[in-house]
Amino acid sequence: MPTRFLVPLLALVLGLAPGLADAKPRIAKAADLPRFTYRIDGKAEDVVRDPAKFAPFAAAVRRDVESVLADYEIDDHATLRQLEGELALIDYLEGRRDDALARLARIKALQDKPAAKLMSGLVMRALIGADVKTGSATSQAGRDEVGRLFDAELAGLPYNVVQNEVRELKAGLELTSEALILGYVTNVIQPTVDKSGGTLSSDLAPALIGARYRLVALLPLKDVGARSLERYLTAHRVVKPDIWTARDVTLAPGKPYHPVNIAIWDSGVDLALFPGRVVDNASGRPAVIAFDRYSEPATGDLQPIPASLRDRIPQLKARLKGFSDLQSNIDSPEATAVKQYLSTLKPDEYKSAVENLGLAGNWMHGTHVAGIATAGNPYARIVVGRIEFDWHLLPDPCPSRELALKDAKNAMAYVDFFKHHDVRVVNMSWGGSVKGVEEALEMCNIGKDPAERKKIARELFDIQKSALTRAFGSAPGILFVAAAGNSNQNASFAEDIPADIALPNLITVGAVDQAGDEASFTSYGPTVVVDANGYQVESVIPGGEKLAESGTSMASPQVVNLAAKMLAVDSGLTPTQIIAIIRDTAETTPDGRRNLIDPKKALAKVTPTTVRAE
Repeated sequence: MPTRFLVPLLALVLGLAPGLADAKPRIAKAADLPRFTYRIDGKAEDVVRDPAKFAPFAAAVRRDVESVLADYEIDDHATLRQLEGELALIDYLEGRRDDALARLARIKALQDKPAAKLMSGLVMRALIGADVKTGSATSQAGRDEVGRLFDAELAGLPYNVVQNEVRELKAGLELTSEALILGYVTNVIQPTVDKSGGTLSSDLAPALIGARYRLVALLPLKDVGARSLERYLTAHRVVKPDIWTARDVTLAPGKPYHPVNIAIWDSGVDLALFPGRVVDNASGRPAVIAFDRYSEPATGDLQPIPASLRDRIPQLKARLKGFSDLQSNIDSPEATAVKQYLSTLKPDEYKSAVENLGLAGNWMHGTHVAGIATAGNPYARIVVGRIEFDWHLLPDPCPSRELALKDAKNAMAYVDFFKHHDVRVVNMSWGGSVKGVEEALEMCNIGKDPAERKKIARELFDIQKSALTRAFGSAPGILFVAAAGNSNQNASFAEDIPADIALPNLITVGAVDQAGDEASFTSYGPTVVVDANGYQVESVIPGGEKLAESGTSMASPQVVNLAAKMLAVDSGLTPTQIIAIIRDTAETTPDGRRNLIDPKKALAKVTPTTVRAE
């Protein structure tokens, strides 16, 4: 089942990358990578904590990763960064400093984004430098040296390029704790190992390596790194220029423009926040089609909150704001509270904490998207296509052929509903991949081994991708707008859907920030043809509060917003024409990586048609 694209709140930016190959078997898609299985005897947490148990596990992972790099041709930089990154962590943990530095250099060489290239490997290089000079980065002398090296590296970085990434790294360090590091291991990896009889695949194995690195290397030095990053941010405090205000267009009410029905295919919308802006069905009720996470018909314009959590909604909203403020380096009471909450989290509190935040994030997501999609357009009218995204650490429900077939049937039901209600533009800030299905199968202990899971995942994924493609194709008069995804990889190589689907009435959108610089998280690739602001975009959430959020989820409704304004001016435009105008008026950046939409230029290409007044 597709899941909403999320920006990882607790990710620590490492920076990873690749090597070259001769005439070897070529990996054309992420799902084509070889799979391996590792024996985990006892607790997965012990593999993370105990060097004696970690060593043979890491050796097996090293053997297999090195074989993939040596035996296959992999053109995808993100995959190579991941593989080399796993080896760099193992090298560092085993004291192979020169090998780790060599890998960091290869990783840096194949970073695609300017900021990522500049920041690549900064943390590990400081740790290695302190180890070499003082014998231990965690001694007092080592801590001082880590801070000095951090300061020295940061001083040479252009603030206008790296400021977002520095803020994200600082937030990640401030939030990390032992409970967060080990929480995924005990609540996801351990149950998966138990169900399988003591094995773990190469898809999930990197989680143990990353957990050990964060536990023994980063956690003792989180305060040192965060202080250095804060010093760098304080020394500059230059706000990036905002290119979007000058490009924005607001349609005045009362003009002879066309009402335009927009579908928000998402987690639901708090329609009370959009009075007079909602499409009604034949019974005079808001036009809403909904299915729950089991793909069964549901009711209501918002994903329901369990009764046990309803009293905590204000608290969960405050924590979401705290995460947002941390990403922007805003020293707010909410940011302070969320740092305190997560840094003192007990291990047995991890599951409920993460799942409750995930549920709250899902619950507010569609409303936030709707606010972006309709801003400045009094002619926009909302139709709701509600999905219930799963928020659990372990899949609920587990993937199955029955569920995939239900999803396939529901995809057409959504699109038929949109056609019936004269929808012209659809926003889709969600996605899934074949590898995601495969990992869910492993967590559910479905399939006797990686080869069988790979086969099952391909079958289930293809059912869903084919169904979505047919559904989109059945509505040539509707423009479908997809978010590229937040995994910083080629969406086509990863086979993300709907981002990787190529149709004349579908456009996929990547995310940039207020200055037009590429977001650290945004995916890219041949189907990602335009970029829009998706970094700390403020919009409304259920209840009416404002929240700034980041993600390609926030970029795609910017294109929906533009398309709806174009249709308000000229309702005769076809999806193909809209896409052509948006692409033709977009600004291609000198590096060729971004095509920044320009609403003002796009709307200038649209000739008004005469209609009744609003």
